[in-house]
Amino acid sequence: MASDKATSQRQSKESLSAHALYRGKIQCLPKCPIRGLEDFALWYTPGVAAPCLAIHDDPARVYDYTNKGNSVAIVSNGTRVLGLGDIGPEAGLPVMEGKALLFKYLGGIDAVALCVRARDPAAMVETVAALEPSFGGINLEDIAQPGCFSILDRLRPKLGIPVWHDDQQGSATVALAGLLSALDAVGKRLTDIKLAMIGMGAANVATYRLLKASGIATEAIVACDSKGTLHAGRSDIEAARALYTDKWRVCEETNRDGIVGGIAEALRGADACIAFSQPGPGTIKPEWVQAMARDAIVFACANPVPEIWPQEAKAAGARIAATGRSDFPNQVNNSLGFPGIFRGALDVRAKTISDEMAIAAAQELVASAQVKLGEESILPSMTDWQVPARIAAAVGMQAQEQGLARVKLDRGTLHDTALAKIEAARDATHALMRNGLIVSSP
Repeated sequence: MASDKATSQRQSKESLSAHALYRGKIQCLPKCPIRGLEDFALWYTPGVAAPCLAIHDDPARVYDYTNKGNSVAIVSNGTRVLGLGDIGPEAGLPVMEGKALLFKYLGGIDAVALCVRARDPAAMVETVAALEPSFGGINLEDIAQPGCFSILDRLRPKLGIPVWHDDQQGSATVALAGLLSALDAVGKRLTDIKLAMIGMGAANVATYRLLKASGIATEAIVACDSKGTLHAGRSDIEAARALYTDKWRVCEETNRDGIVGGIAEALRGADACIAFSQPGPGTIKPEWVQAMARDAIVFACANPVPEIWPQEAKAAGARIAATGRSDFPNQVNNSLGFPGIFRGALDVRAKTISDEMAIAAAQELVASAQVKLGEESILPSMTDWQVPARIAAAVGMQAQEQGLARVKLDRGTLHDTALAKIEAARDATHALMRNGLIVSSP
């Protein structure tokens, strides 16, 4: 554990130095040629009037003449940034820039980090809705609950482009994929397990919804929030169910045996644990893992520090341990999902991203891991850069099947188009590095 803490401290110091050197992680560069000043007459005035008038006559042509179809806004008000809490929009900007970097490098998507000073859910809805003309999709990020739920629920039907809250839907998609893959590795089935869900914020509320749609026995789930296990007797949640509708539903549908207590009681006898909770270490104690079922699975997904270090979990008897971090085996993090999911949604000009599209992405993640499935590799890693193209194809096909796509493409075309865009983004970054336009850090 000491080495884990030392590693974390060293990474923090290196990150501060690197961020100061580059002053951010994203920049804007042209995608059209500029051979001389005369080209500006084509790209700007007077030539630009022609596409403007064409779009005025037919607004759908905006996808033909602009970058809207490959643009995503990453919008946050900084009220719940990683595991750091309410640190404000300025302090949240490094995270949103990092997200934009992943969008580009892993998905070939141009994403813009927009940290806004809008704490009230109604103000957030108004702000985000006003962005629709310029973007092909919206990625909501790091917004505190319960506001994050109502903001997403109000924006999805309001806008004609996909609105996605990655802390909810992205985390849930990858958690579902990771659990399915881990269960396969230990020889258990989703329909037969007892599951503990630790932390019932944005991520686990959405994870519960996808697990339910995938066939888990909800009565065998024991969920736990900061005040204890969820059950039908939680009068505090019932009294606030207008704000916590989904959480109250979990109270009603899970915990068949009415288990009360806290994390220790929720984990006792569980086959698997999915934790999106308070950053640790120590949120989940080793002795509680020892009380889980044989061949237990522990997902400790809090960032930046997991609820329990993976080595601790395995020493306590867990057969598979996963975290949200890339520096340990078995990363269960939304970064494995959203680049490919948005790539597929954008390429078919989907009107929304449905739960079925998210489940299709999870299933494709599992299929992508089958080649090297093992207890230390339950999912692909971010180095498997071809995987987002597979996810994009699966998502695009599901969107078409549900009638949510404005463009029809076959699976092979979807995959090859996505792969080419992703490869182009990677090649451009590497070319800038080779030519010294992105300097290497010390």
